[in-house]
Amino acid sequence: MNQNYGHISTGRGIYQKLRNIFPWQPPEIKENIPQGDMPGDQAQGFGDLVPKAEKIFPELVKLLLEIIKENPYERAVVSVFGGSGTGKTGIASLLSYYLEQSGIGSYTLSGDNYPYRIPVYNDAERLMVFRRAALQGIVDAGQYTPERSSILKEWQENGADACINYITSNPWFKPYIEAGKQGLRQYLGTGREIAFEEINSVISAFKDGASEIWLKRMGRRSSEYWYENVGFSNTDILIIEWTHGSSDYLDGIDIPVFLDSTPKETLEYRKRRGRDGNIDSPFTTMVLGIEQELLYKQAHKAKIILSKAGKLLSYKEYIKLMDKEYKGSVENE
Repeated sequence: MNQNYGHISTGRGIYQKLRNIFPWQPPEIKENIPQGDMPGDQAQGFGDLVPKAEKIFPELVKLLLEIIKENPYERAVVSVFGGSGTGKTGIASLLSYYLEQSGIGSYTLSGDNYPYRIPVYNDAERLMVFRRAALQGIVDAGQYTPERSSILKEWQENGADACINYITSNPWFKPYIEAGKQGLRQYLGTGREIAFEEINSVISAFKDGASEIWLKRMGRRSSEYWYENVGFSNTDILIIEWTHGSSDYLDGIDIPVFLDSTPKETLEYRKRRGRDGNIDSPFTTMVLGIEQELLYKQAHKAKIILSKAGKLLSYKEYIKLMDKEYKGSVENE
């Protein structure tokens, strides 16, 4: 649901402004830098994200110089993607700030506005997707009995029915876990969960020179769902910060920037952030693991990869690092 009210004119000289950035000196960071457009999200502070953003920015500008020449409106779309809590919002906001300080208009959009359901409902749907598939799987495997049904009900009520450790003492539980996990894979980050067609239309309108676009807003309550008409006449770079910023369902991303982290690191980030409930539950751990699988598969698209330690990596270096840290725990199916 977006509308365009005219198109910007060309001739803003973005290419030359990008060239003039070098040699680049990082500007002073102000406390009131806007951090994305997700309702209810509060600034967390930048901490160790500043040196990471400073490492990314010059590389980003070099890539933008090539992209800008190809767009008649001198516009480009950048995504900052990675695991939950890896600093996507902060780094995207810093990159946007650096561009603004260089005279280049930028806007940071949160992809978390584009699921079909608000977080609490989407979390509930994820759990139901898992349980529907898991129960069907254990029935199909011939392992479902009234006695085991009672055990499963107790585990479900305790939020423990995604605990893979139970398989050791309950081998019959394995098809439940395997089928449930496969069901989740067919939901998480797909068109069943996220309105990709809507965010794709925003990207398309922006790259086609739209001066105004209706952007979706989604908070954490059912009443926090609306649209805002945002002006883009002076915006040259759209930065999308999102876990799914390199998804196969997403169109029009010119420069994907990948912030790498292992599932363990991601879980620690989420614990410190404390935004969602049941942060370290077996089910949350499973969701994070599947998200990590998706990121692993999509990393080859990234034009910039930054490790948790703040080192720029080639794709080959990333794969080598993952092999070392995971030792085969990430599935590449």
